[in-house]
This record gives sequence, structure tokens and C-alpha cells, in this order.
Amino acid sequence: QELEEVRSWEGARDVRPLDGNVRRWTGLLLPNNPPYNTGAFRFELTFSPNHPLEPPCATLRTPIYHPSVDLEGRICQPLTTHGHWEPTTRAIQVLQDLLLQLDSPDPGRLLRPDVARELQERPEEFRRLAEEHIRLHAEPRPD
Repeated sequence: QELEEVRSWEGARDVRPLDGNVRRWTGLLLPNNPPYNTGAFRFELTFSPNHPLEPPCATLRTPIYHPSVDLEGRICQPLTTHGHWEPTTRAIQVLQDLLLQLDSPDPGRLLRPDVARELQERPEEFRRLAEEHIRLHAEPRPD
């Protein structure tokens, strides 16, 4: 049911279980705002055997130049921490939160302070590097 809900959401495409495992989903996130709106970004959502009592783990598999995503694809996402997680939170809410973070970087959610500093102090250079990363790593946006 949650998978179908995510599949019908316009913020993602090609959402499916990874290797047939219903606890691991993959798909493409489609950011709305520059500079990220020119690419599609592969994500992975991994659910605990204790889901929904424990939060899923969202990871970006597409390298991205973003202050809230580290080099391993881990995302600063308070919603999915044990202190904030609610068992009633749905997978689509986790992905919507992630997309919002990509679209509008939040200075309070940092994993790469150097990139955040660049975004704040040298926005043109930040945008140039982000666009270069997208050109090199992002997948084409589906129609």
C-alpha cells in the first residue's frame, strides 16, 4: 500500500523493491528547484524488520554536491532519527522531506559544513560545482 502511494507521487519515478526485497526500495527523486532540477537522483529506502516501530534509512545513491548529504549518500534527516520517528509516519513523508531538503537546503541540517559555507559565502561557486556534479553523476530526468 505504501509503495503504491509513493509510485503515484510526482516527486519520484521508477520506485520499486530492490532485487525483489520489499524492505529495500529504490527509485529516482526529481527535485523542483535549481540547481538540482536538471537531474534525477537515485535513492534507496531501507526498512527495519521492526518497521514501522523503527524508522527507515534513506540514502542517496547518486553522488550530489549538497550540504545535507555526505560523501556516502547519508542524509541529515531528523524525521528518521529515533528521537523524532513516529510509527504513523509513512514512507512518502520520508521521501517528501528528503525532496524538500534537496530543493531548499536547511542550514540546521548539515553534514558538510564546507559545502554549506560555500553556499552561503560564494553562491556562484557552489552552483557551478553542484551543476558539474549533476552533469557527471545524475541520471536523466524521465518524461
